[in-house]
Amino acid sequence: MGLILKQLFSFIKLLNSDTGNISLALGMTCGFILGMTPVLSLHSLLIFLILFFFRIQIGAALVTAFFFKFVAFLLDPIFHYVGSQVLEMNSLRDTFTTLYNMPIVPYTRFNNSIVMGSAVVTILLSPFVYIASTIFIKKYRETVVARFKETKAWKALEATKFYQWYYKYDQYKWN
Repeated sequence: MGLILKQLFSFIKLLNSDTGNISLALGMTCGFILGMTPVLSLHSLLIFLILFFFRIQIGAALVTAFFFKFVAFLLDPIFHYVGSQVLEMNSLRDTFTTLYNMPIVPYTRFNNSIVMGSAVVTILLSPFVYIASTIFIKKYRETVVARFKETKAWKALEATKFYQWYYKYDQYKWN
């Protein structure tokens, strides 16, 4: 239970930080992909490489993946059905045979119905997750954070010398 709370608090801390909306939304989308698809496959490695090479919030991706992993287990029957339908299409049979005989492609485990179904579903839903997470982040920052910054406790904290020192330090640290 402590791990879940720690992940949740770190996600809330990310939402309250000055991290850009796009970086957070991309992190949440990558976390959605990581959480909904099986971990031990080549496309998961590809998502991790994307996380490390581009300016995407890794913390948001890991927290989101943690929570979507639980949802994925509930959706496995749907993933199996979608994957079976895709893998059994006669028009794609020659393509799958060619892909399976390539050197690296079988490590994607595309011939597993759950892997194929989860990949298809996440590819189709990823743009919607990105848009929804962008809207969520903007609304959260406009309503919750703005209300919190107007409380007396926040204004009292801003008036302290420690906060002013930290604010100046944070400005110089990133320049």
